[in-house]
Amino acid sequence: MRQLLAFVLLLLGAALPASVRAETGYDLWLRYQPVEAQWRDRYAALVTQVTAAGGTTMLVAAGELRRGVAGMLGYDPVRRETVIGDGAVVLGTAQSPLIAPLGLPLAKLGREGYLIRSAAIGGKRVTVIAGNAEIGVLYGVFRFLKLIQTRQSLDDLDISDAPRLAVRVLNHWDNLDRYVERGYAGQSIWDWQKLPGHKDSRYTDYARANASIGINGTVLTNVNANADVLRPEWLARVKALAEVFRPYGIKVYLTARFSAPIELGGLKTADPLDPQVARWWKDKVDEIYRAIPDFGGFLVKANSEGQPGPSDYKRTHAEGANMLADALAPHKGVLMWRAFVYAAENPDDRHKQAYTEFQPLDGKFRDNVLVQVKNGAIDFQPREPFHPLFGAMPKTPLMMEVQITKEYLGFATHLAYLGPLWEEALQADTFRPGKGSTVAKVLESGAATGMAGVANIGSDVNWSGSQFDQANWYAFGRFAWDPQAKAEPIARDWAAMTWGNDPAVTGPIVRMMMESREAVVDYMTPLGLGHLMATGHHYGPGPWIADLARPEWNPVYYHKADARGIGFDRTATGTNAVGQYAPEVAARFGDRKRVPEQFLLWFHHVPWDYRTRSGWTLWDELIVRYDRGVAAVEAMQAAWKPLAGKVDARRWEEVRDFLAIQRDEAGWWRDASIAYFQSVSKRPLPAGHAAPAHDLDWYKAIRTPYAPGNGK
Repeated sequence: MRQLLAFVLLLLGAALPASVRAETGYDLWLRYQPVEAQWRDRYAALVTQVTAAGGTTMLVAAGELRRGVAGMLGYDPVRRETVIGDGAVVLGTAQSPLIAPLGLPLAKLGREGYLIRSAAIGGKRVTVIAGNAEIGVLYGVFRFLKLIQTRQSLDDLDISDAPRLAVRVLNHWDNLDRYVERGYAGQSIWDWQKLPGHKDSRYTDYARANASIGINGTVLTNVNANADVLRPEWLARVKALAEVFRPYGIKVYLTARFSAPIELGGLKTADPLDPQVARWWKDKVDEIYRAIPDFGGFLVKANSEGQPGPSDYKRTHAEGANMLADALAPHKGVLMWRAFVYAAENPDDRHKQAYTEFQPLDGKFRDNVLVQVKNGAIDFQPREPFHPLFGAMPKTPLMMEVQITKEYLGFATHLAYLGPLWEEALQADTFRPGKGSTVAKVLESGAATGMAGVANIGSDVNWSGSQFDQANWYAFGRFAWDPQAKAEPIARDWAAMTWGNDPAVTGPIVRMMMESREAVVDYMTPLGLGHLMATGHHYGPGPWIADLARPEWNPVYYHKADARGIGFDRTATGTNAVGQYAPEVAARFGDRKRVPEQFLLWFHHVPWDYRTRSGWTLWDELIVRYDRGVAAVEAMQAAWKPLAGKVDARRWEEVRDFLAIQRDEAGWWRDASIAYFQSVSKRPLPAGHAAPAHDLDWYKAIRTPYAPGNGK
């Protein structure tokens, strides 16, 4: 009787509409919920069977297609190796017996591209999903399923697509003890203690999610590297993960600690020009490839924030990178070398240091080296101008590094869709070699190409700590596949796939998403302010902090507020950081009248009485922007409230609660920042704008020593 009751309850649960069924968010954008009756009837005639033959990845592709159809259309299409009737979806590579006679234009799509086309085989109406390799077919299957998820027509299809960047990787800042640096979604999903003996099913779901958005690599370990992962017993665990990911086209990468020859090999030096060091790395790389033949390569953080590197031996970044690249080259491995460097002993503007160290090395790196450059020159701020290295190293392949985890944008509880941030950076014009040379085009132009995103993934049931942070993982994949993509269409796709296709739901959600990042900028860092977060954990405001050991760790270093004004003079009269950009860009950034107002205080120290383009004084403009940010969060709360009952209760309540946290913390940011800057400027608040709820000392006394993501 108990089993019968459980079965009945299961059936009843399956019959409930998605809007009232409990969901956790675990399924991400691959929910495959039932479509409406009118769409189901249209699709059913076009998807009657799955026709596929091939290797493991082809089996995965066929299985995913059947899974999606079963969830959305309510039946499991039969799988056959030959076309039987109308409505077959035929999966195959260019060499497949059913595909080759069609003469499809696959040659220019590369290994990972795909084509989806309505066709006829043996007089039967079919849909062909084809690629030059099986991974292209898998990507095509996910695109086909997205058409159904977003209620697009399957008639007369003629779609072809291929990635514009070759290396599309997640960087996990995961430590071997499962602590995630800057992680806001629980522990690392890599349960090393149970590997290689137990491969959690979550690893497969992780691979599915990444393959669905074209991500083809994962760096398993923290850039603040631990050499132990290169030991044989750890490589056996890495091998187990590689085996799970391989059918999904995902290569594993590791972070290489530059001093590993000393720590693991017993050498007295890690000098990259020492033959013993080069031999040690060659032998270690050979060992890795014997275990993992499709190992992707290494990511290295060197001579930055205390990490060892070639500068310890008076060698350049190129000399250090090339030694490792030479070890990887026979295996077609890639070396990603981070350009995020700044040093306590360097008194120069932190904005300038990466350019100063790397630009003179243009053309000196091996062909299999990708120099990994952050989107901005400081550190993943809510808004930064594009990094001056983009366009300045034409002989060196550069890949962009962005941060999916929101270290500086409110962690997991603040709704901040990062698509507009990345689009802004990618569409910035470097003017190198001339007008129209956007960052996106720079990324696409190298002999090697890539994009990396610092992952926001953890052991939380919803993967990312919040429902809306899933959108940033999704958007990263879409931008890494196509840096020319646009944030709003990506948001629309994600909203439909994640929350359903009701315009009364997706419309407000997309508007919330598209306005959210600007809201964070307004209540945290308006008008080009940056790095005002509290010490270490970067949680909450701390614009008054001035007592840390290194100047560039202190927020006062970045805003330089005094009785005269506020802002960092990076023009020719200051640090001349603008001089690192092309002349056209430098002229615009360096002119207070021409600089985009969103970067005003990034490049200029401006008097409090300066008139902004709105006509307000700078002081009044700051207050207006702080209040605008808080009001935007309140508007998101108001937009979310009517969606109760239109989406499932569990996820609706979570978002409601997180928006309430965001509103409180936006108010905290607004009040603490105004209290501090008013103590410096001695200016009254403009009429109609409320005073902070407490005095400055009250805000300074706030301590949050256990904020997540900061280390131990």
